[in-house]
Amino acid sequence: MKTKITGHDLKALGFTQGKWMKEAITYINGNKLEGEEMKTYLEQFKSPDPIGLHTTAVDFSINIKAENEEEKYNVDKVINSMQTLMKTPTLVGGAIMPDACPAGPDGTIPVGGVAVAKNAIHPGMHSADICCSVMLTDFGKADPKDILDAAHANTHFGPGGRDRDSQFRFPKALLEAFESNYFLKDGNMLQIARSHLGTQGDGNHFLFVGTSKKTGNTMMVTHHGSRGPGARLYTKGMKIAERFRKELSPDTKKQNAWIPFETEEGQSYWDALQIIRAWTKTNHEVLHNSVAETLELEIENRYWNEHNFVFKHGNLFYHAKGATPMDAKFMPDITGPRLIPLNMSEPVLIVEGNTTKTNLGFAPHGAGRNVSRTQHRKSKTGSTMQIFKEETLGLDIRFFSKEIDITELPSAYKNAKAVRQQMDEFNLGEVIDEVMPYGCIMAGDWQKNAPWKVRREKKKQNRK
Repeated sequence: MKTKITGHDLKALGFTQGKWMKEAITYINGNKLEGEEMKTYLEQFKSPDPIGLHTTAVDFSINIKAENEEEKYNVDKVINSMQTLMKTPTLVGGAIMPDACPAGPDGTIPVGGVAVAKNAIHPGMHSADICCSVMLTDFGKADPKDILDAAHANTHFGPGGRDRDSQFRFPKALLEAFESNYFLKDGNMLQIARSHLGTQGDGNHFLFVGTSKKTGNTMMVTHHGSRGPGARLYTKGMKIAERFRKELSPDTKKQNAWIPFETEEGQSYWDALQIIRAWTKTNHEVLHNSVAETLELEIENRYWNEHNFVFKHGNLFYHAKGATPMDAKFMPDITGPRLIPLNMSEPVLIVEGNTTKTNLGFAPHGAGRNVSRTQHRKSKTGSTMQIFKEETLGLDIRFFSKEIDITELPSAYKNAKAVRQQMDEFNLGEVIDEVMPYGCIMAGDWQKNAPWKVRREKKKQNRK
């Protein structure tokens, strides 16, 4: 009597355990396959040979140059990291923008980088802040202070979400989209998606109010990403990508692992990215609409663009880690020009542009940094308030936490004039208008008086 085949037998033959194995064992035993007949059947389940790295880096465009010695170190580090990155086997093209700065170990896509992959989505190349984006609403001749005051009353910065009493209504269609997707349908994801709607996070995210240089109209610009839902999707995506990396290309760096688009996981992840994109756009909209409703204003115009996302064209996936899409083919809902913020004391640029071989259809997304937050903080001398007053003279700058974040002041960023000059030099978009700054709101140094720190301090006082 023939012995039944087991999983141990298949592993002994060199096959890797997976979902396929149970079904294969049932088929083999049910059809009494053995010898050459069984080997022929099992051919379909053989693991492919590992995909090696490119022996030399794929060519990429360098749309940046150093203006001084400090920037030279930064630019060299960016270029070196891109050279390592471009050996990733899925990549076929890339570019770096004038605002580029390092974002991790060697081989990590820099902020201000674009990496083009064939039939592959790399979660590490869009990072946790999926769909970080900017939206502009034109409020006509409204008073900028009124807009900023209303926005301050309606927005929410810092960690966590809104309590039940202050949450915005979660659109039914968006809820159904979350519930239909493998990556997004768990209860914790939905709870966070509800509570984080209408929140802007921390770091360099902002709410900016200014006036159009061309029309004099008051405009509000928000900058934030997908908050908790995006971060959770990223974590799930990286786990799936790592599974594929171990199987397909162990030599690929972990941060550059990918999900093959043609797999079930790839299709589902791509759909999840689009749903997160819709959530993020809604997140902008509820804040802008709340200001209009509070002040009973008509909205004259509105447009938006993401600058940290994956854009698909045919079988190519453009991973923009801090790069503004200029080509309309990347945005299915394009309604206007693009937005490039620089720093709180500089205008938000309103731009248009054409695709070239060197820009790949992208422009910078901001001013970028030359040094880390820690380095910048150490470089400043004098009181925080003195520095703040000097750098924000004439502007209405507010921090939601009521604590100044010195690492978000203008001096923390690259020279805005130099970025604009390089945009012209490398044909990275034409400025058609500017939103001249009136003021802005940022999270500020929320950790200074974070709730857990306040509780800890109270306990210390009580013990005394």
